Amino acid sequence: MTYGYIKMIRGLVGHTPIILNCCAGILLNDRHEVLLNLRTDTGNWSLPGGYLEYGEGYEEAIVREYQEDSGIAVRVASAGQLFDKGETRYPNGDVAHTIAMLYRVEQIGGAPLTAQTDETVEVRYWPFDALPPLLNQQNADMLAWAGKNW
Repeated sequence: MTYGYIKMIRGLVGHTPIILNCCAGILLNDRHEVLLNLRTDTGNWSLPGGYLEYGEGYEEAIVREYQEDSGIAVRVASAGQLFDKGETRYPNGDVAHTIAMLYRVEQIGGAPLTAQTDETVEVRYWPFDALPPLLNQQNADMLAWAGKNW
């Protein structure tokens, strides 16, 4: 697996829009609320998850990314749906068309972050009917689907 793949691609293409594969995870508490992380880069909330590194599969990526974003170690409980109509615009000018695989995950260790990291300001559970400002429409679509199906 090659880490830093996206940084390498961005070094070659600059802010040119690119297509990226990513994953997101739904972790529910006992009140059927979903865990979201407040992002340092965009200042809004999203499902924990992220971009695949070169040579990495979706399930490997969600386990790695979920722990990075939330502090929680997870395993995949079930696959959800592929969401292929996403676009993310970053404050630095980068634009990505994102193809995201959604998973329901179960906690197997770790604990929610209690201090800010490079990627996450905080993590918090939210009810599906009272979500905060989200990263993009794709996150909203994934949460709407999960709220109806899980």
